[in-house]
Amino acid sequence: ETLGCASEFDDAATLLAANPDATTISIDEPTEAHKKQHSRRQEPGREEDDELLGTDDSDKTELLAGQKKSAPFWTFEYYQTFFDVDTYQVLDRIKGSVFPVPGRNFVRLYVRSNPDLYGPFWICATLVFAIAVSGNLSNFFIHLGRPTYHYVPEFRKVSIAATTIYAYAWLVPLALWGFLMWRNSKVMNIVSYSFLEIVCVYGYSLFVYIPTAILWIIPQKVVRWVLMIFSLCLSGSVLVMTFWPAVRDDNRRIALATMGTIVLLHALLSVGCLAYFFDAPEVDFPAPIIPAHNGTTLITKVK
Repeated sequence: ETLGCASEFDDAATLLAANPDATTISIDEPTEAHKKQHSRRQEPGREEDDELLGTDDSDKTELLAGQKKSAPFWTFEYYQTFFDVDTYQVLDRIKGSVFPVPGRNFVRLYVRSNPDLYGPFWICATLVFAIAVSGNLSNFFIHLGRPTYHYVPEFRKVSIAATTIYAYAWLVPLALWGFLMWRNSKVMNIVSYSFLEIVCVYGYSLFVYIPTAILWIIPQKVVRWVLMIFSLCLSGSVLVMTFWPAVRDDNRRIALATMGTIVLLHALLSVGCLAYFFDAPEVDFPAPIIPAHNGTTLITKVK
């Protein structure tokens, strides 16, 4: 074989010497041509849209994700794939939700290759207990030192917080997913995320409220509201940068109304949690009955 290759090389050299203008073919040319063809397809505007919407290589990753979740929905293996993430992936997605980068799509960068329910489930569970416990501690510190106050843990706050947080993290994504699917049938340019991707975005966007709920123990209303506004802007920006590229090609009024509704519901959750669990109006505590010396009874009321 070595002698054959050497003879072919000598023949090629002889032909080139006889005809210097002959065209030579390199085995690397198909690769270079493919690269040039690929570079011509990557127009500047299209590349930006692919980056924001995730329409470049996302079809391949979405297809692979669909193949990975091909088990029947009534089997345990089907739901097991939704929790198939490691610690590094969860931490990376949490970091992406806390430090959003302008112009970067959260689904495109962190979620589309492998959307999960592990992170959103535990983030919501942790937030529920953080709000309930911090709300009880805040109420304790506000009334600390009053002789008529007797601390009683309010366990009902756990159930109320759980209902509020999980309803928001599941029902709002469900409504948004249905709306995007409906608009996708009307407008071809609308990008319709999967329900799991939307749940993943909403779940991770709530992580910033966990440290915020702990800091809400500080008995200063101004500090609490400043922290709430900061967390609202941080987590809300993740939602805006994720869903605005998907609806911006729709009718202008519908696109703005959609984004306004997303931000409004997110703001109602933040303000409602702060107002109900931490800034609840103070109740009146009846003072103990003090008998007078003349046989009458005095009842005093202390706020």
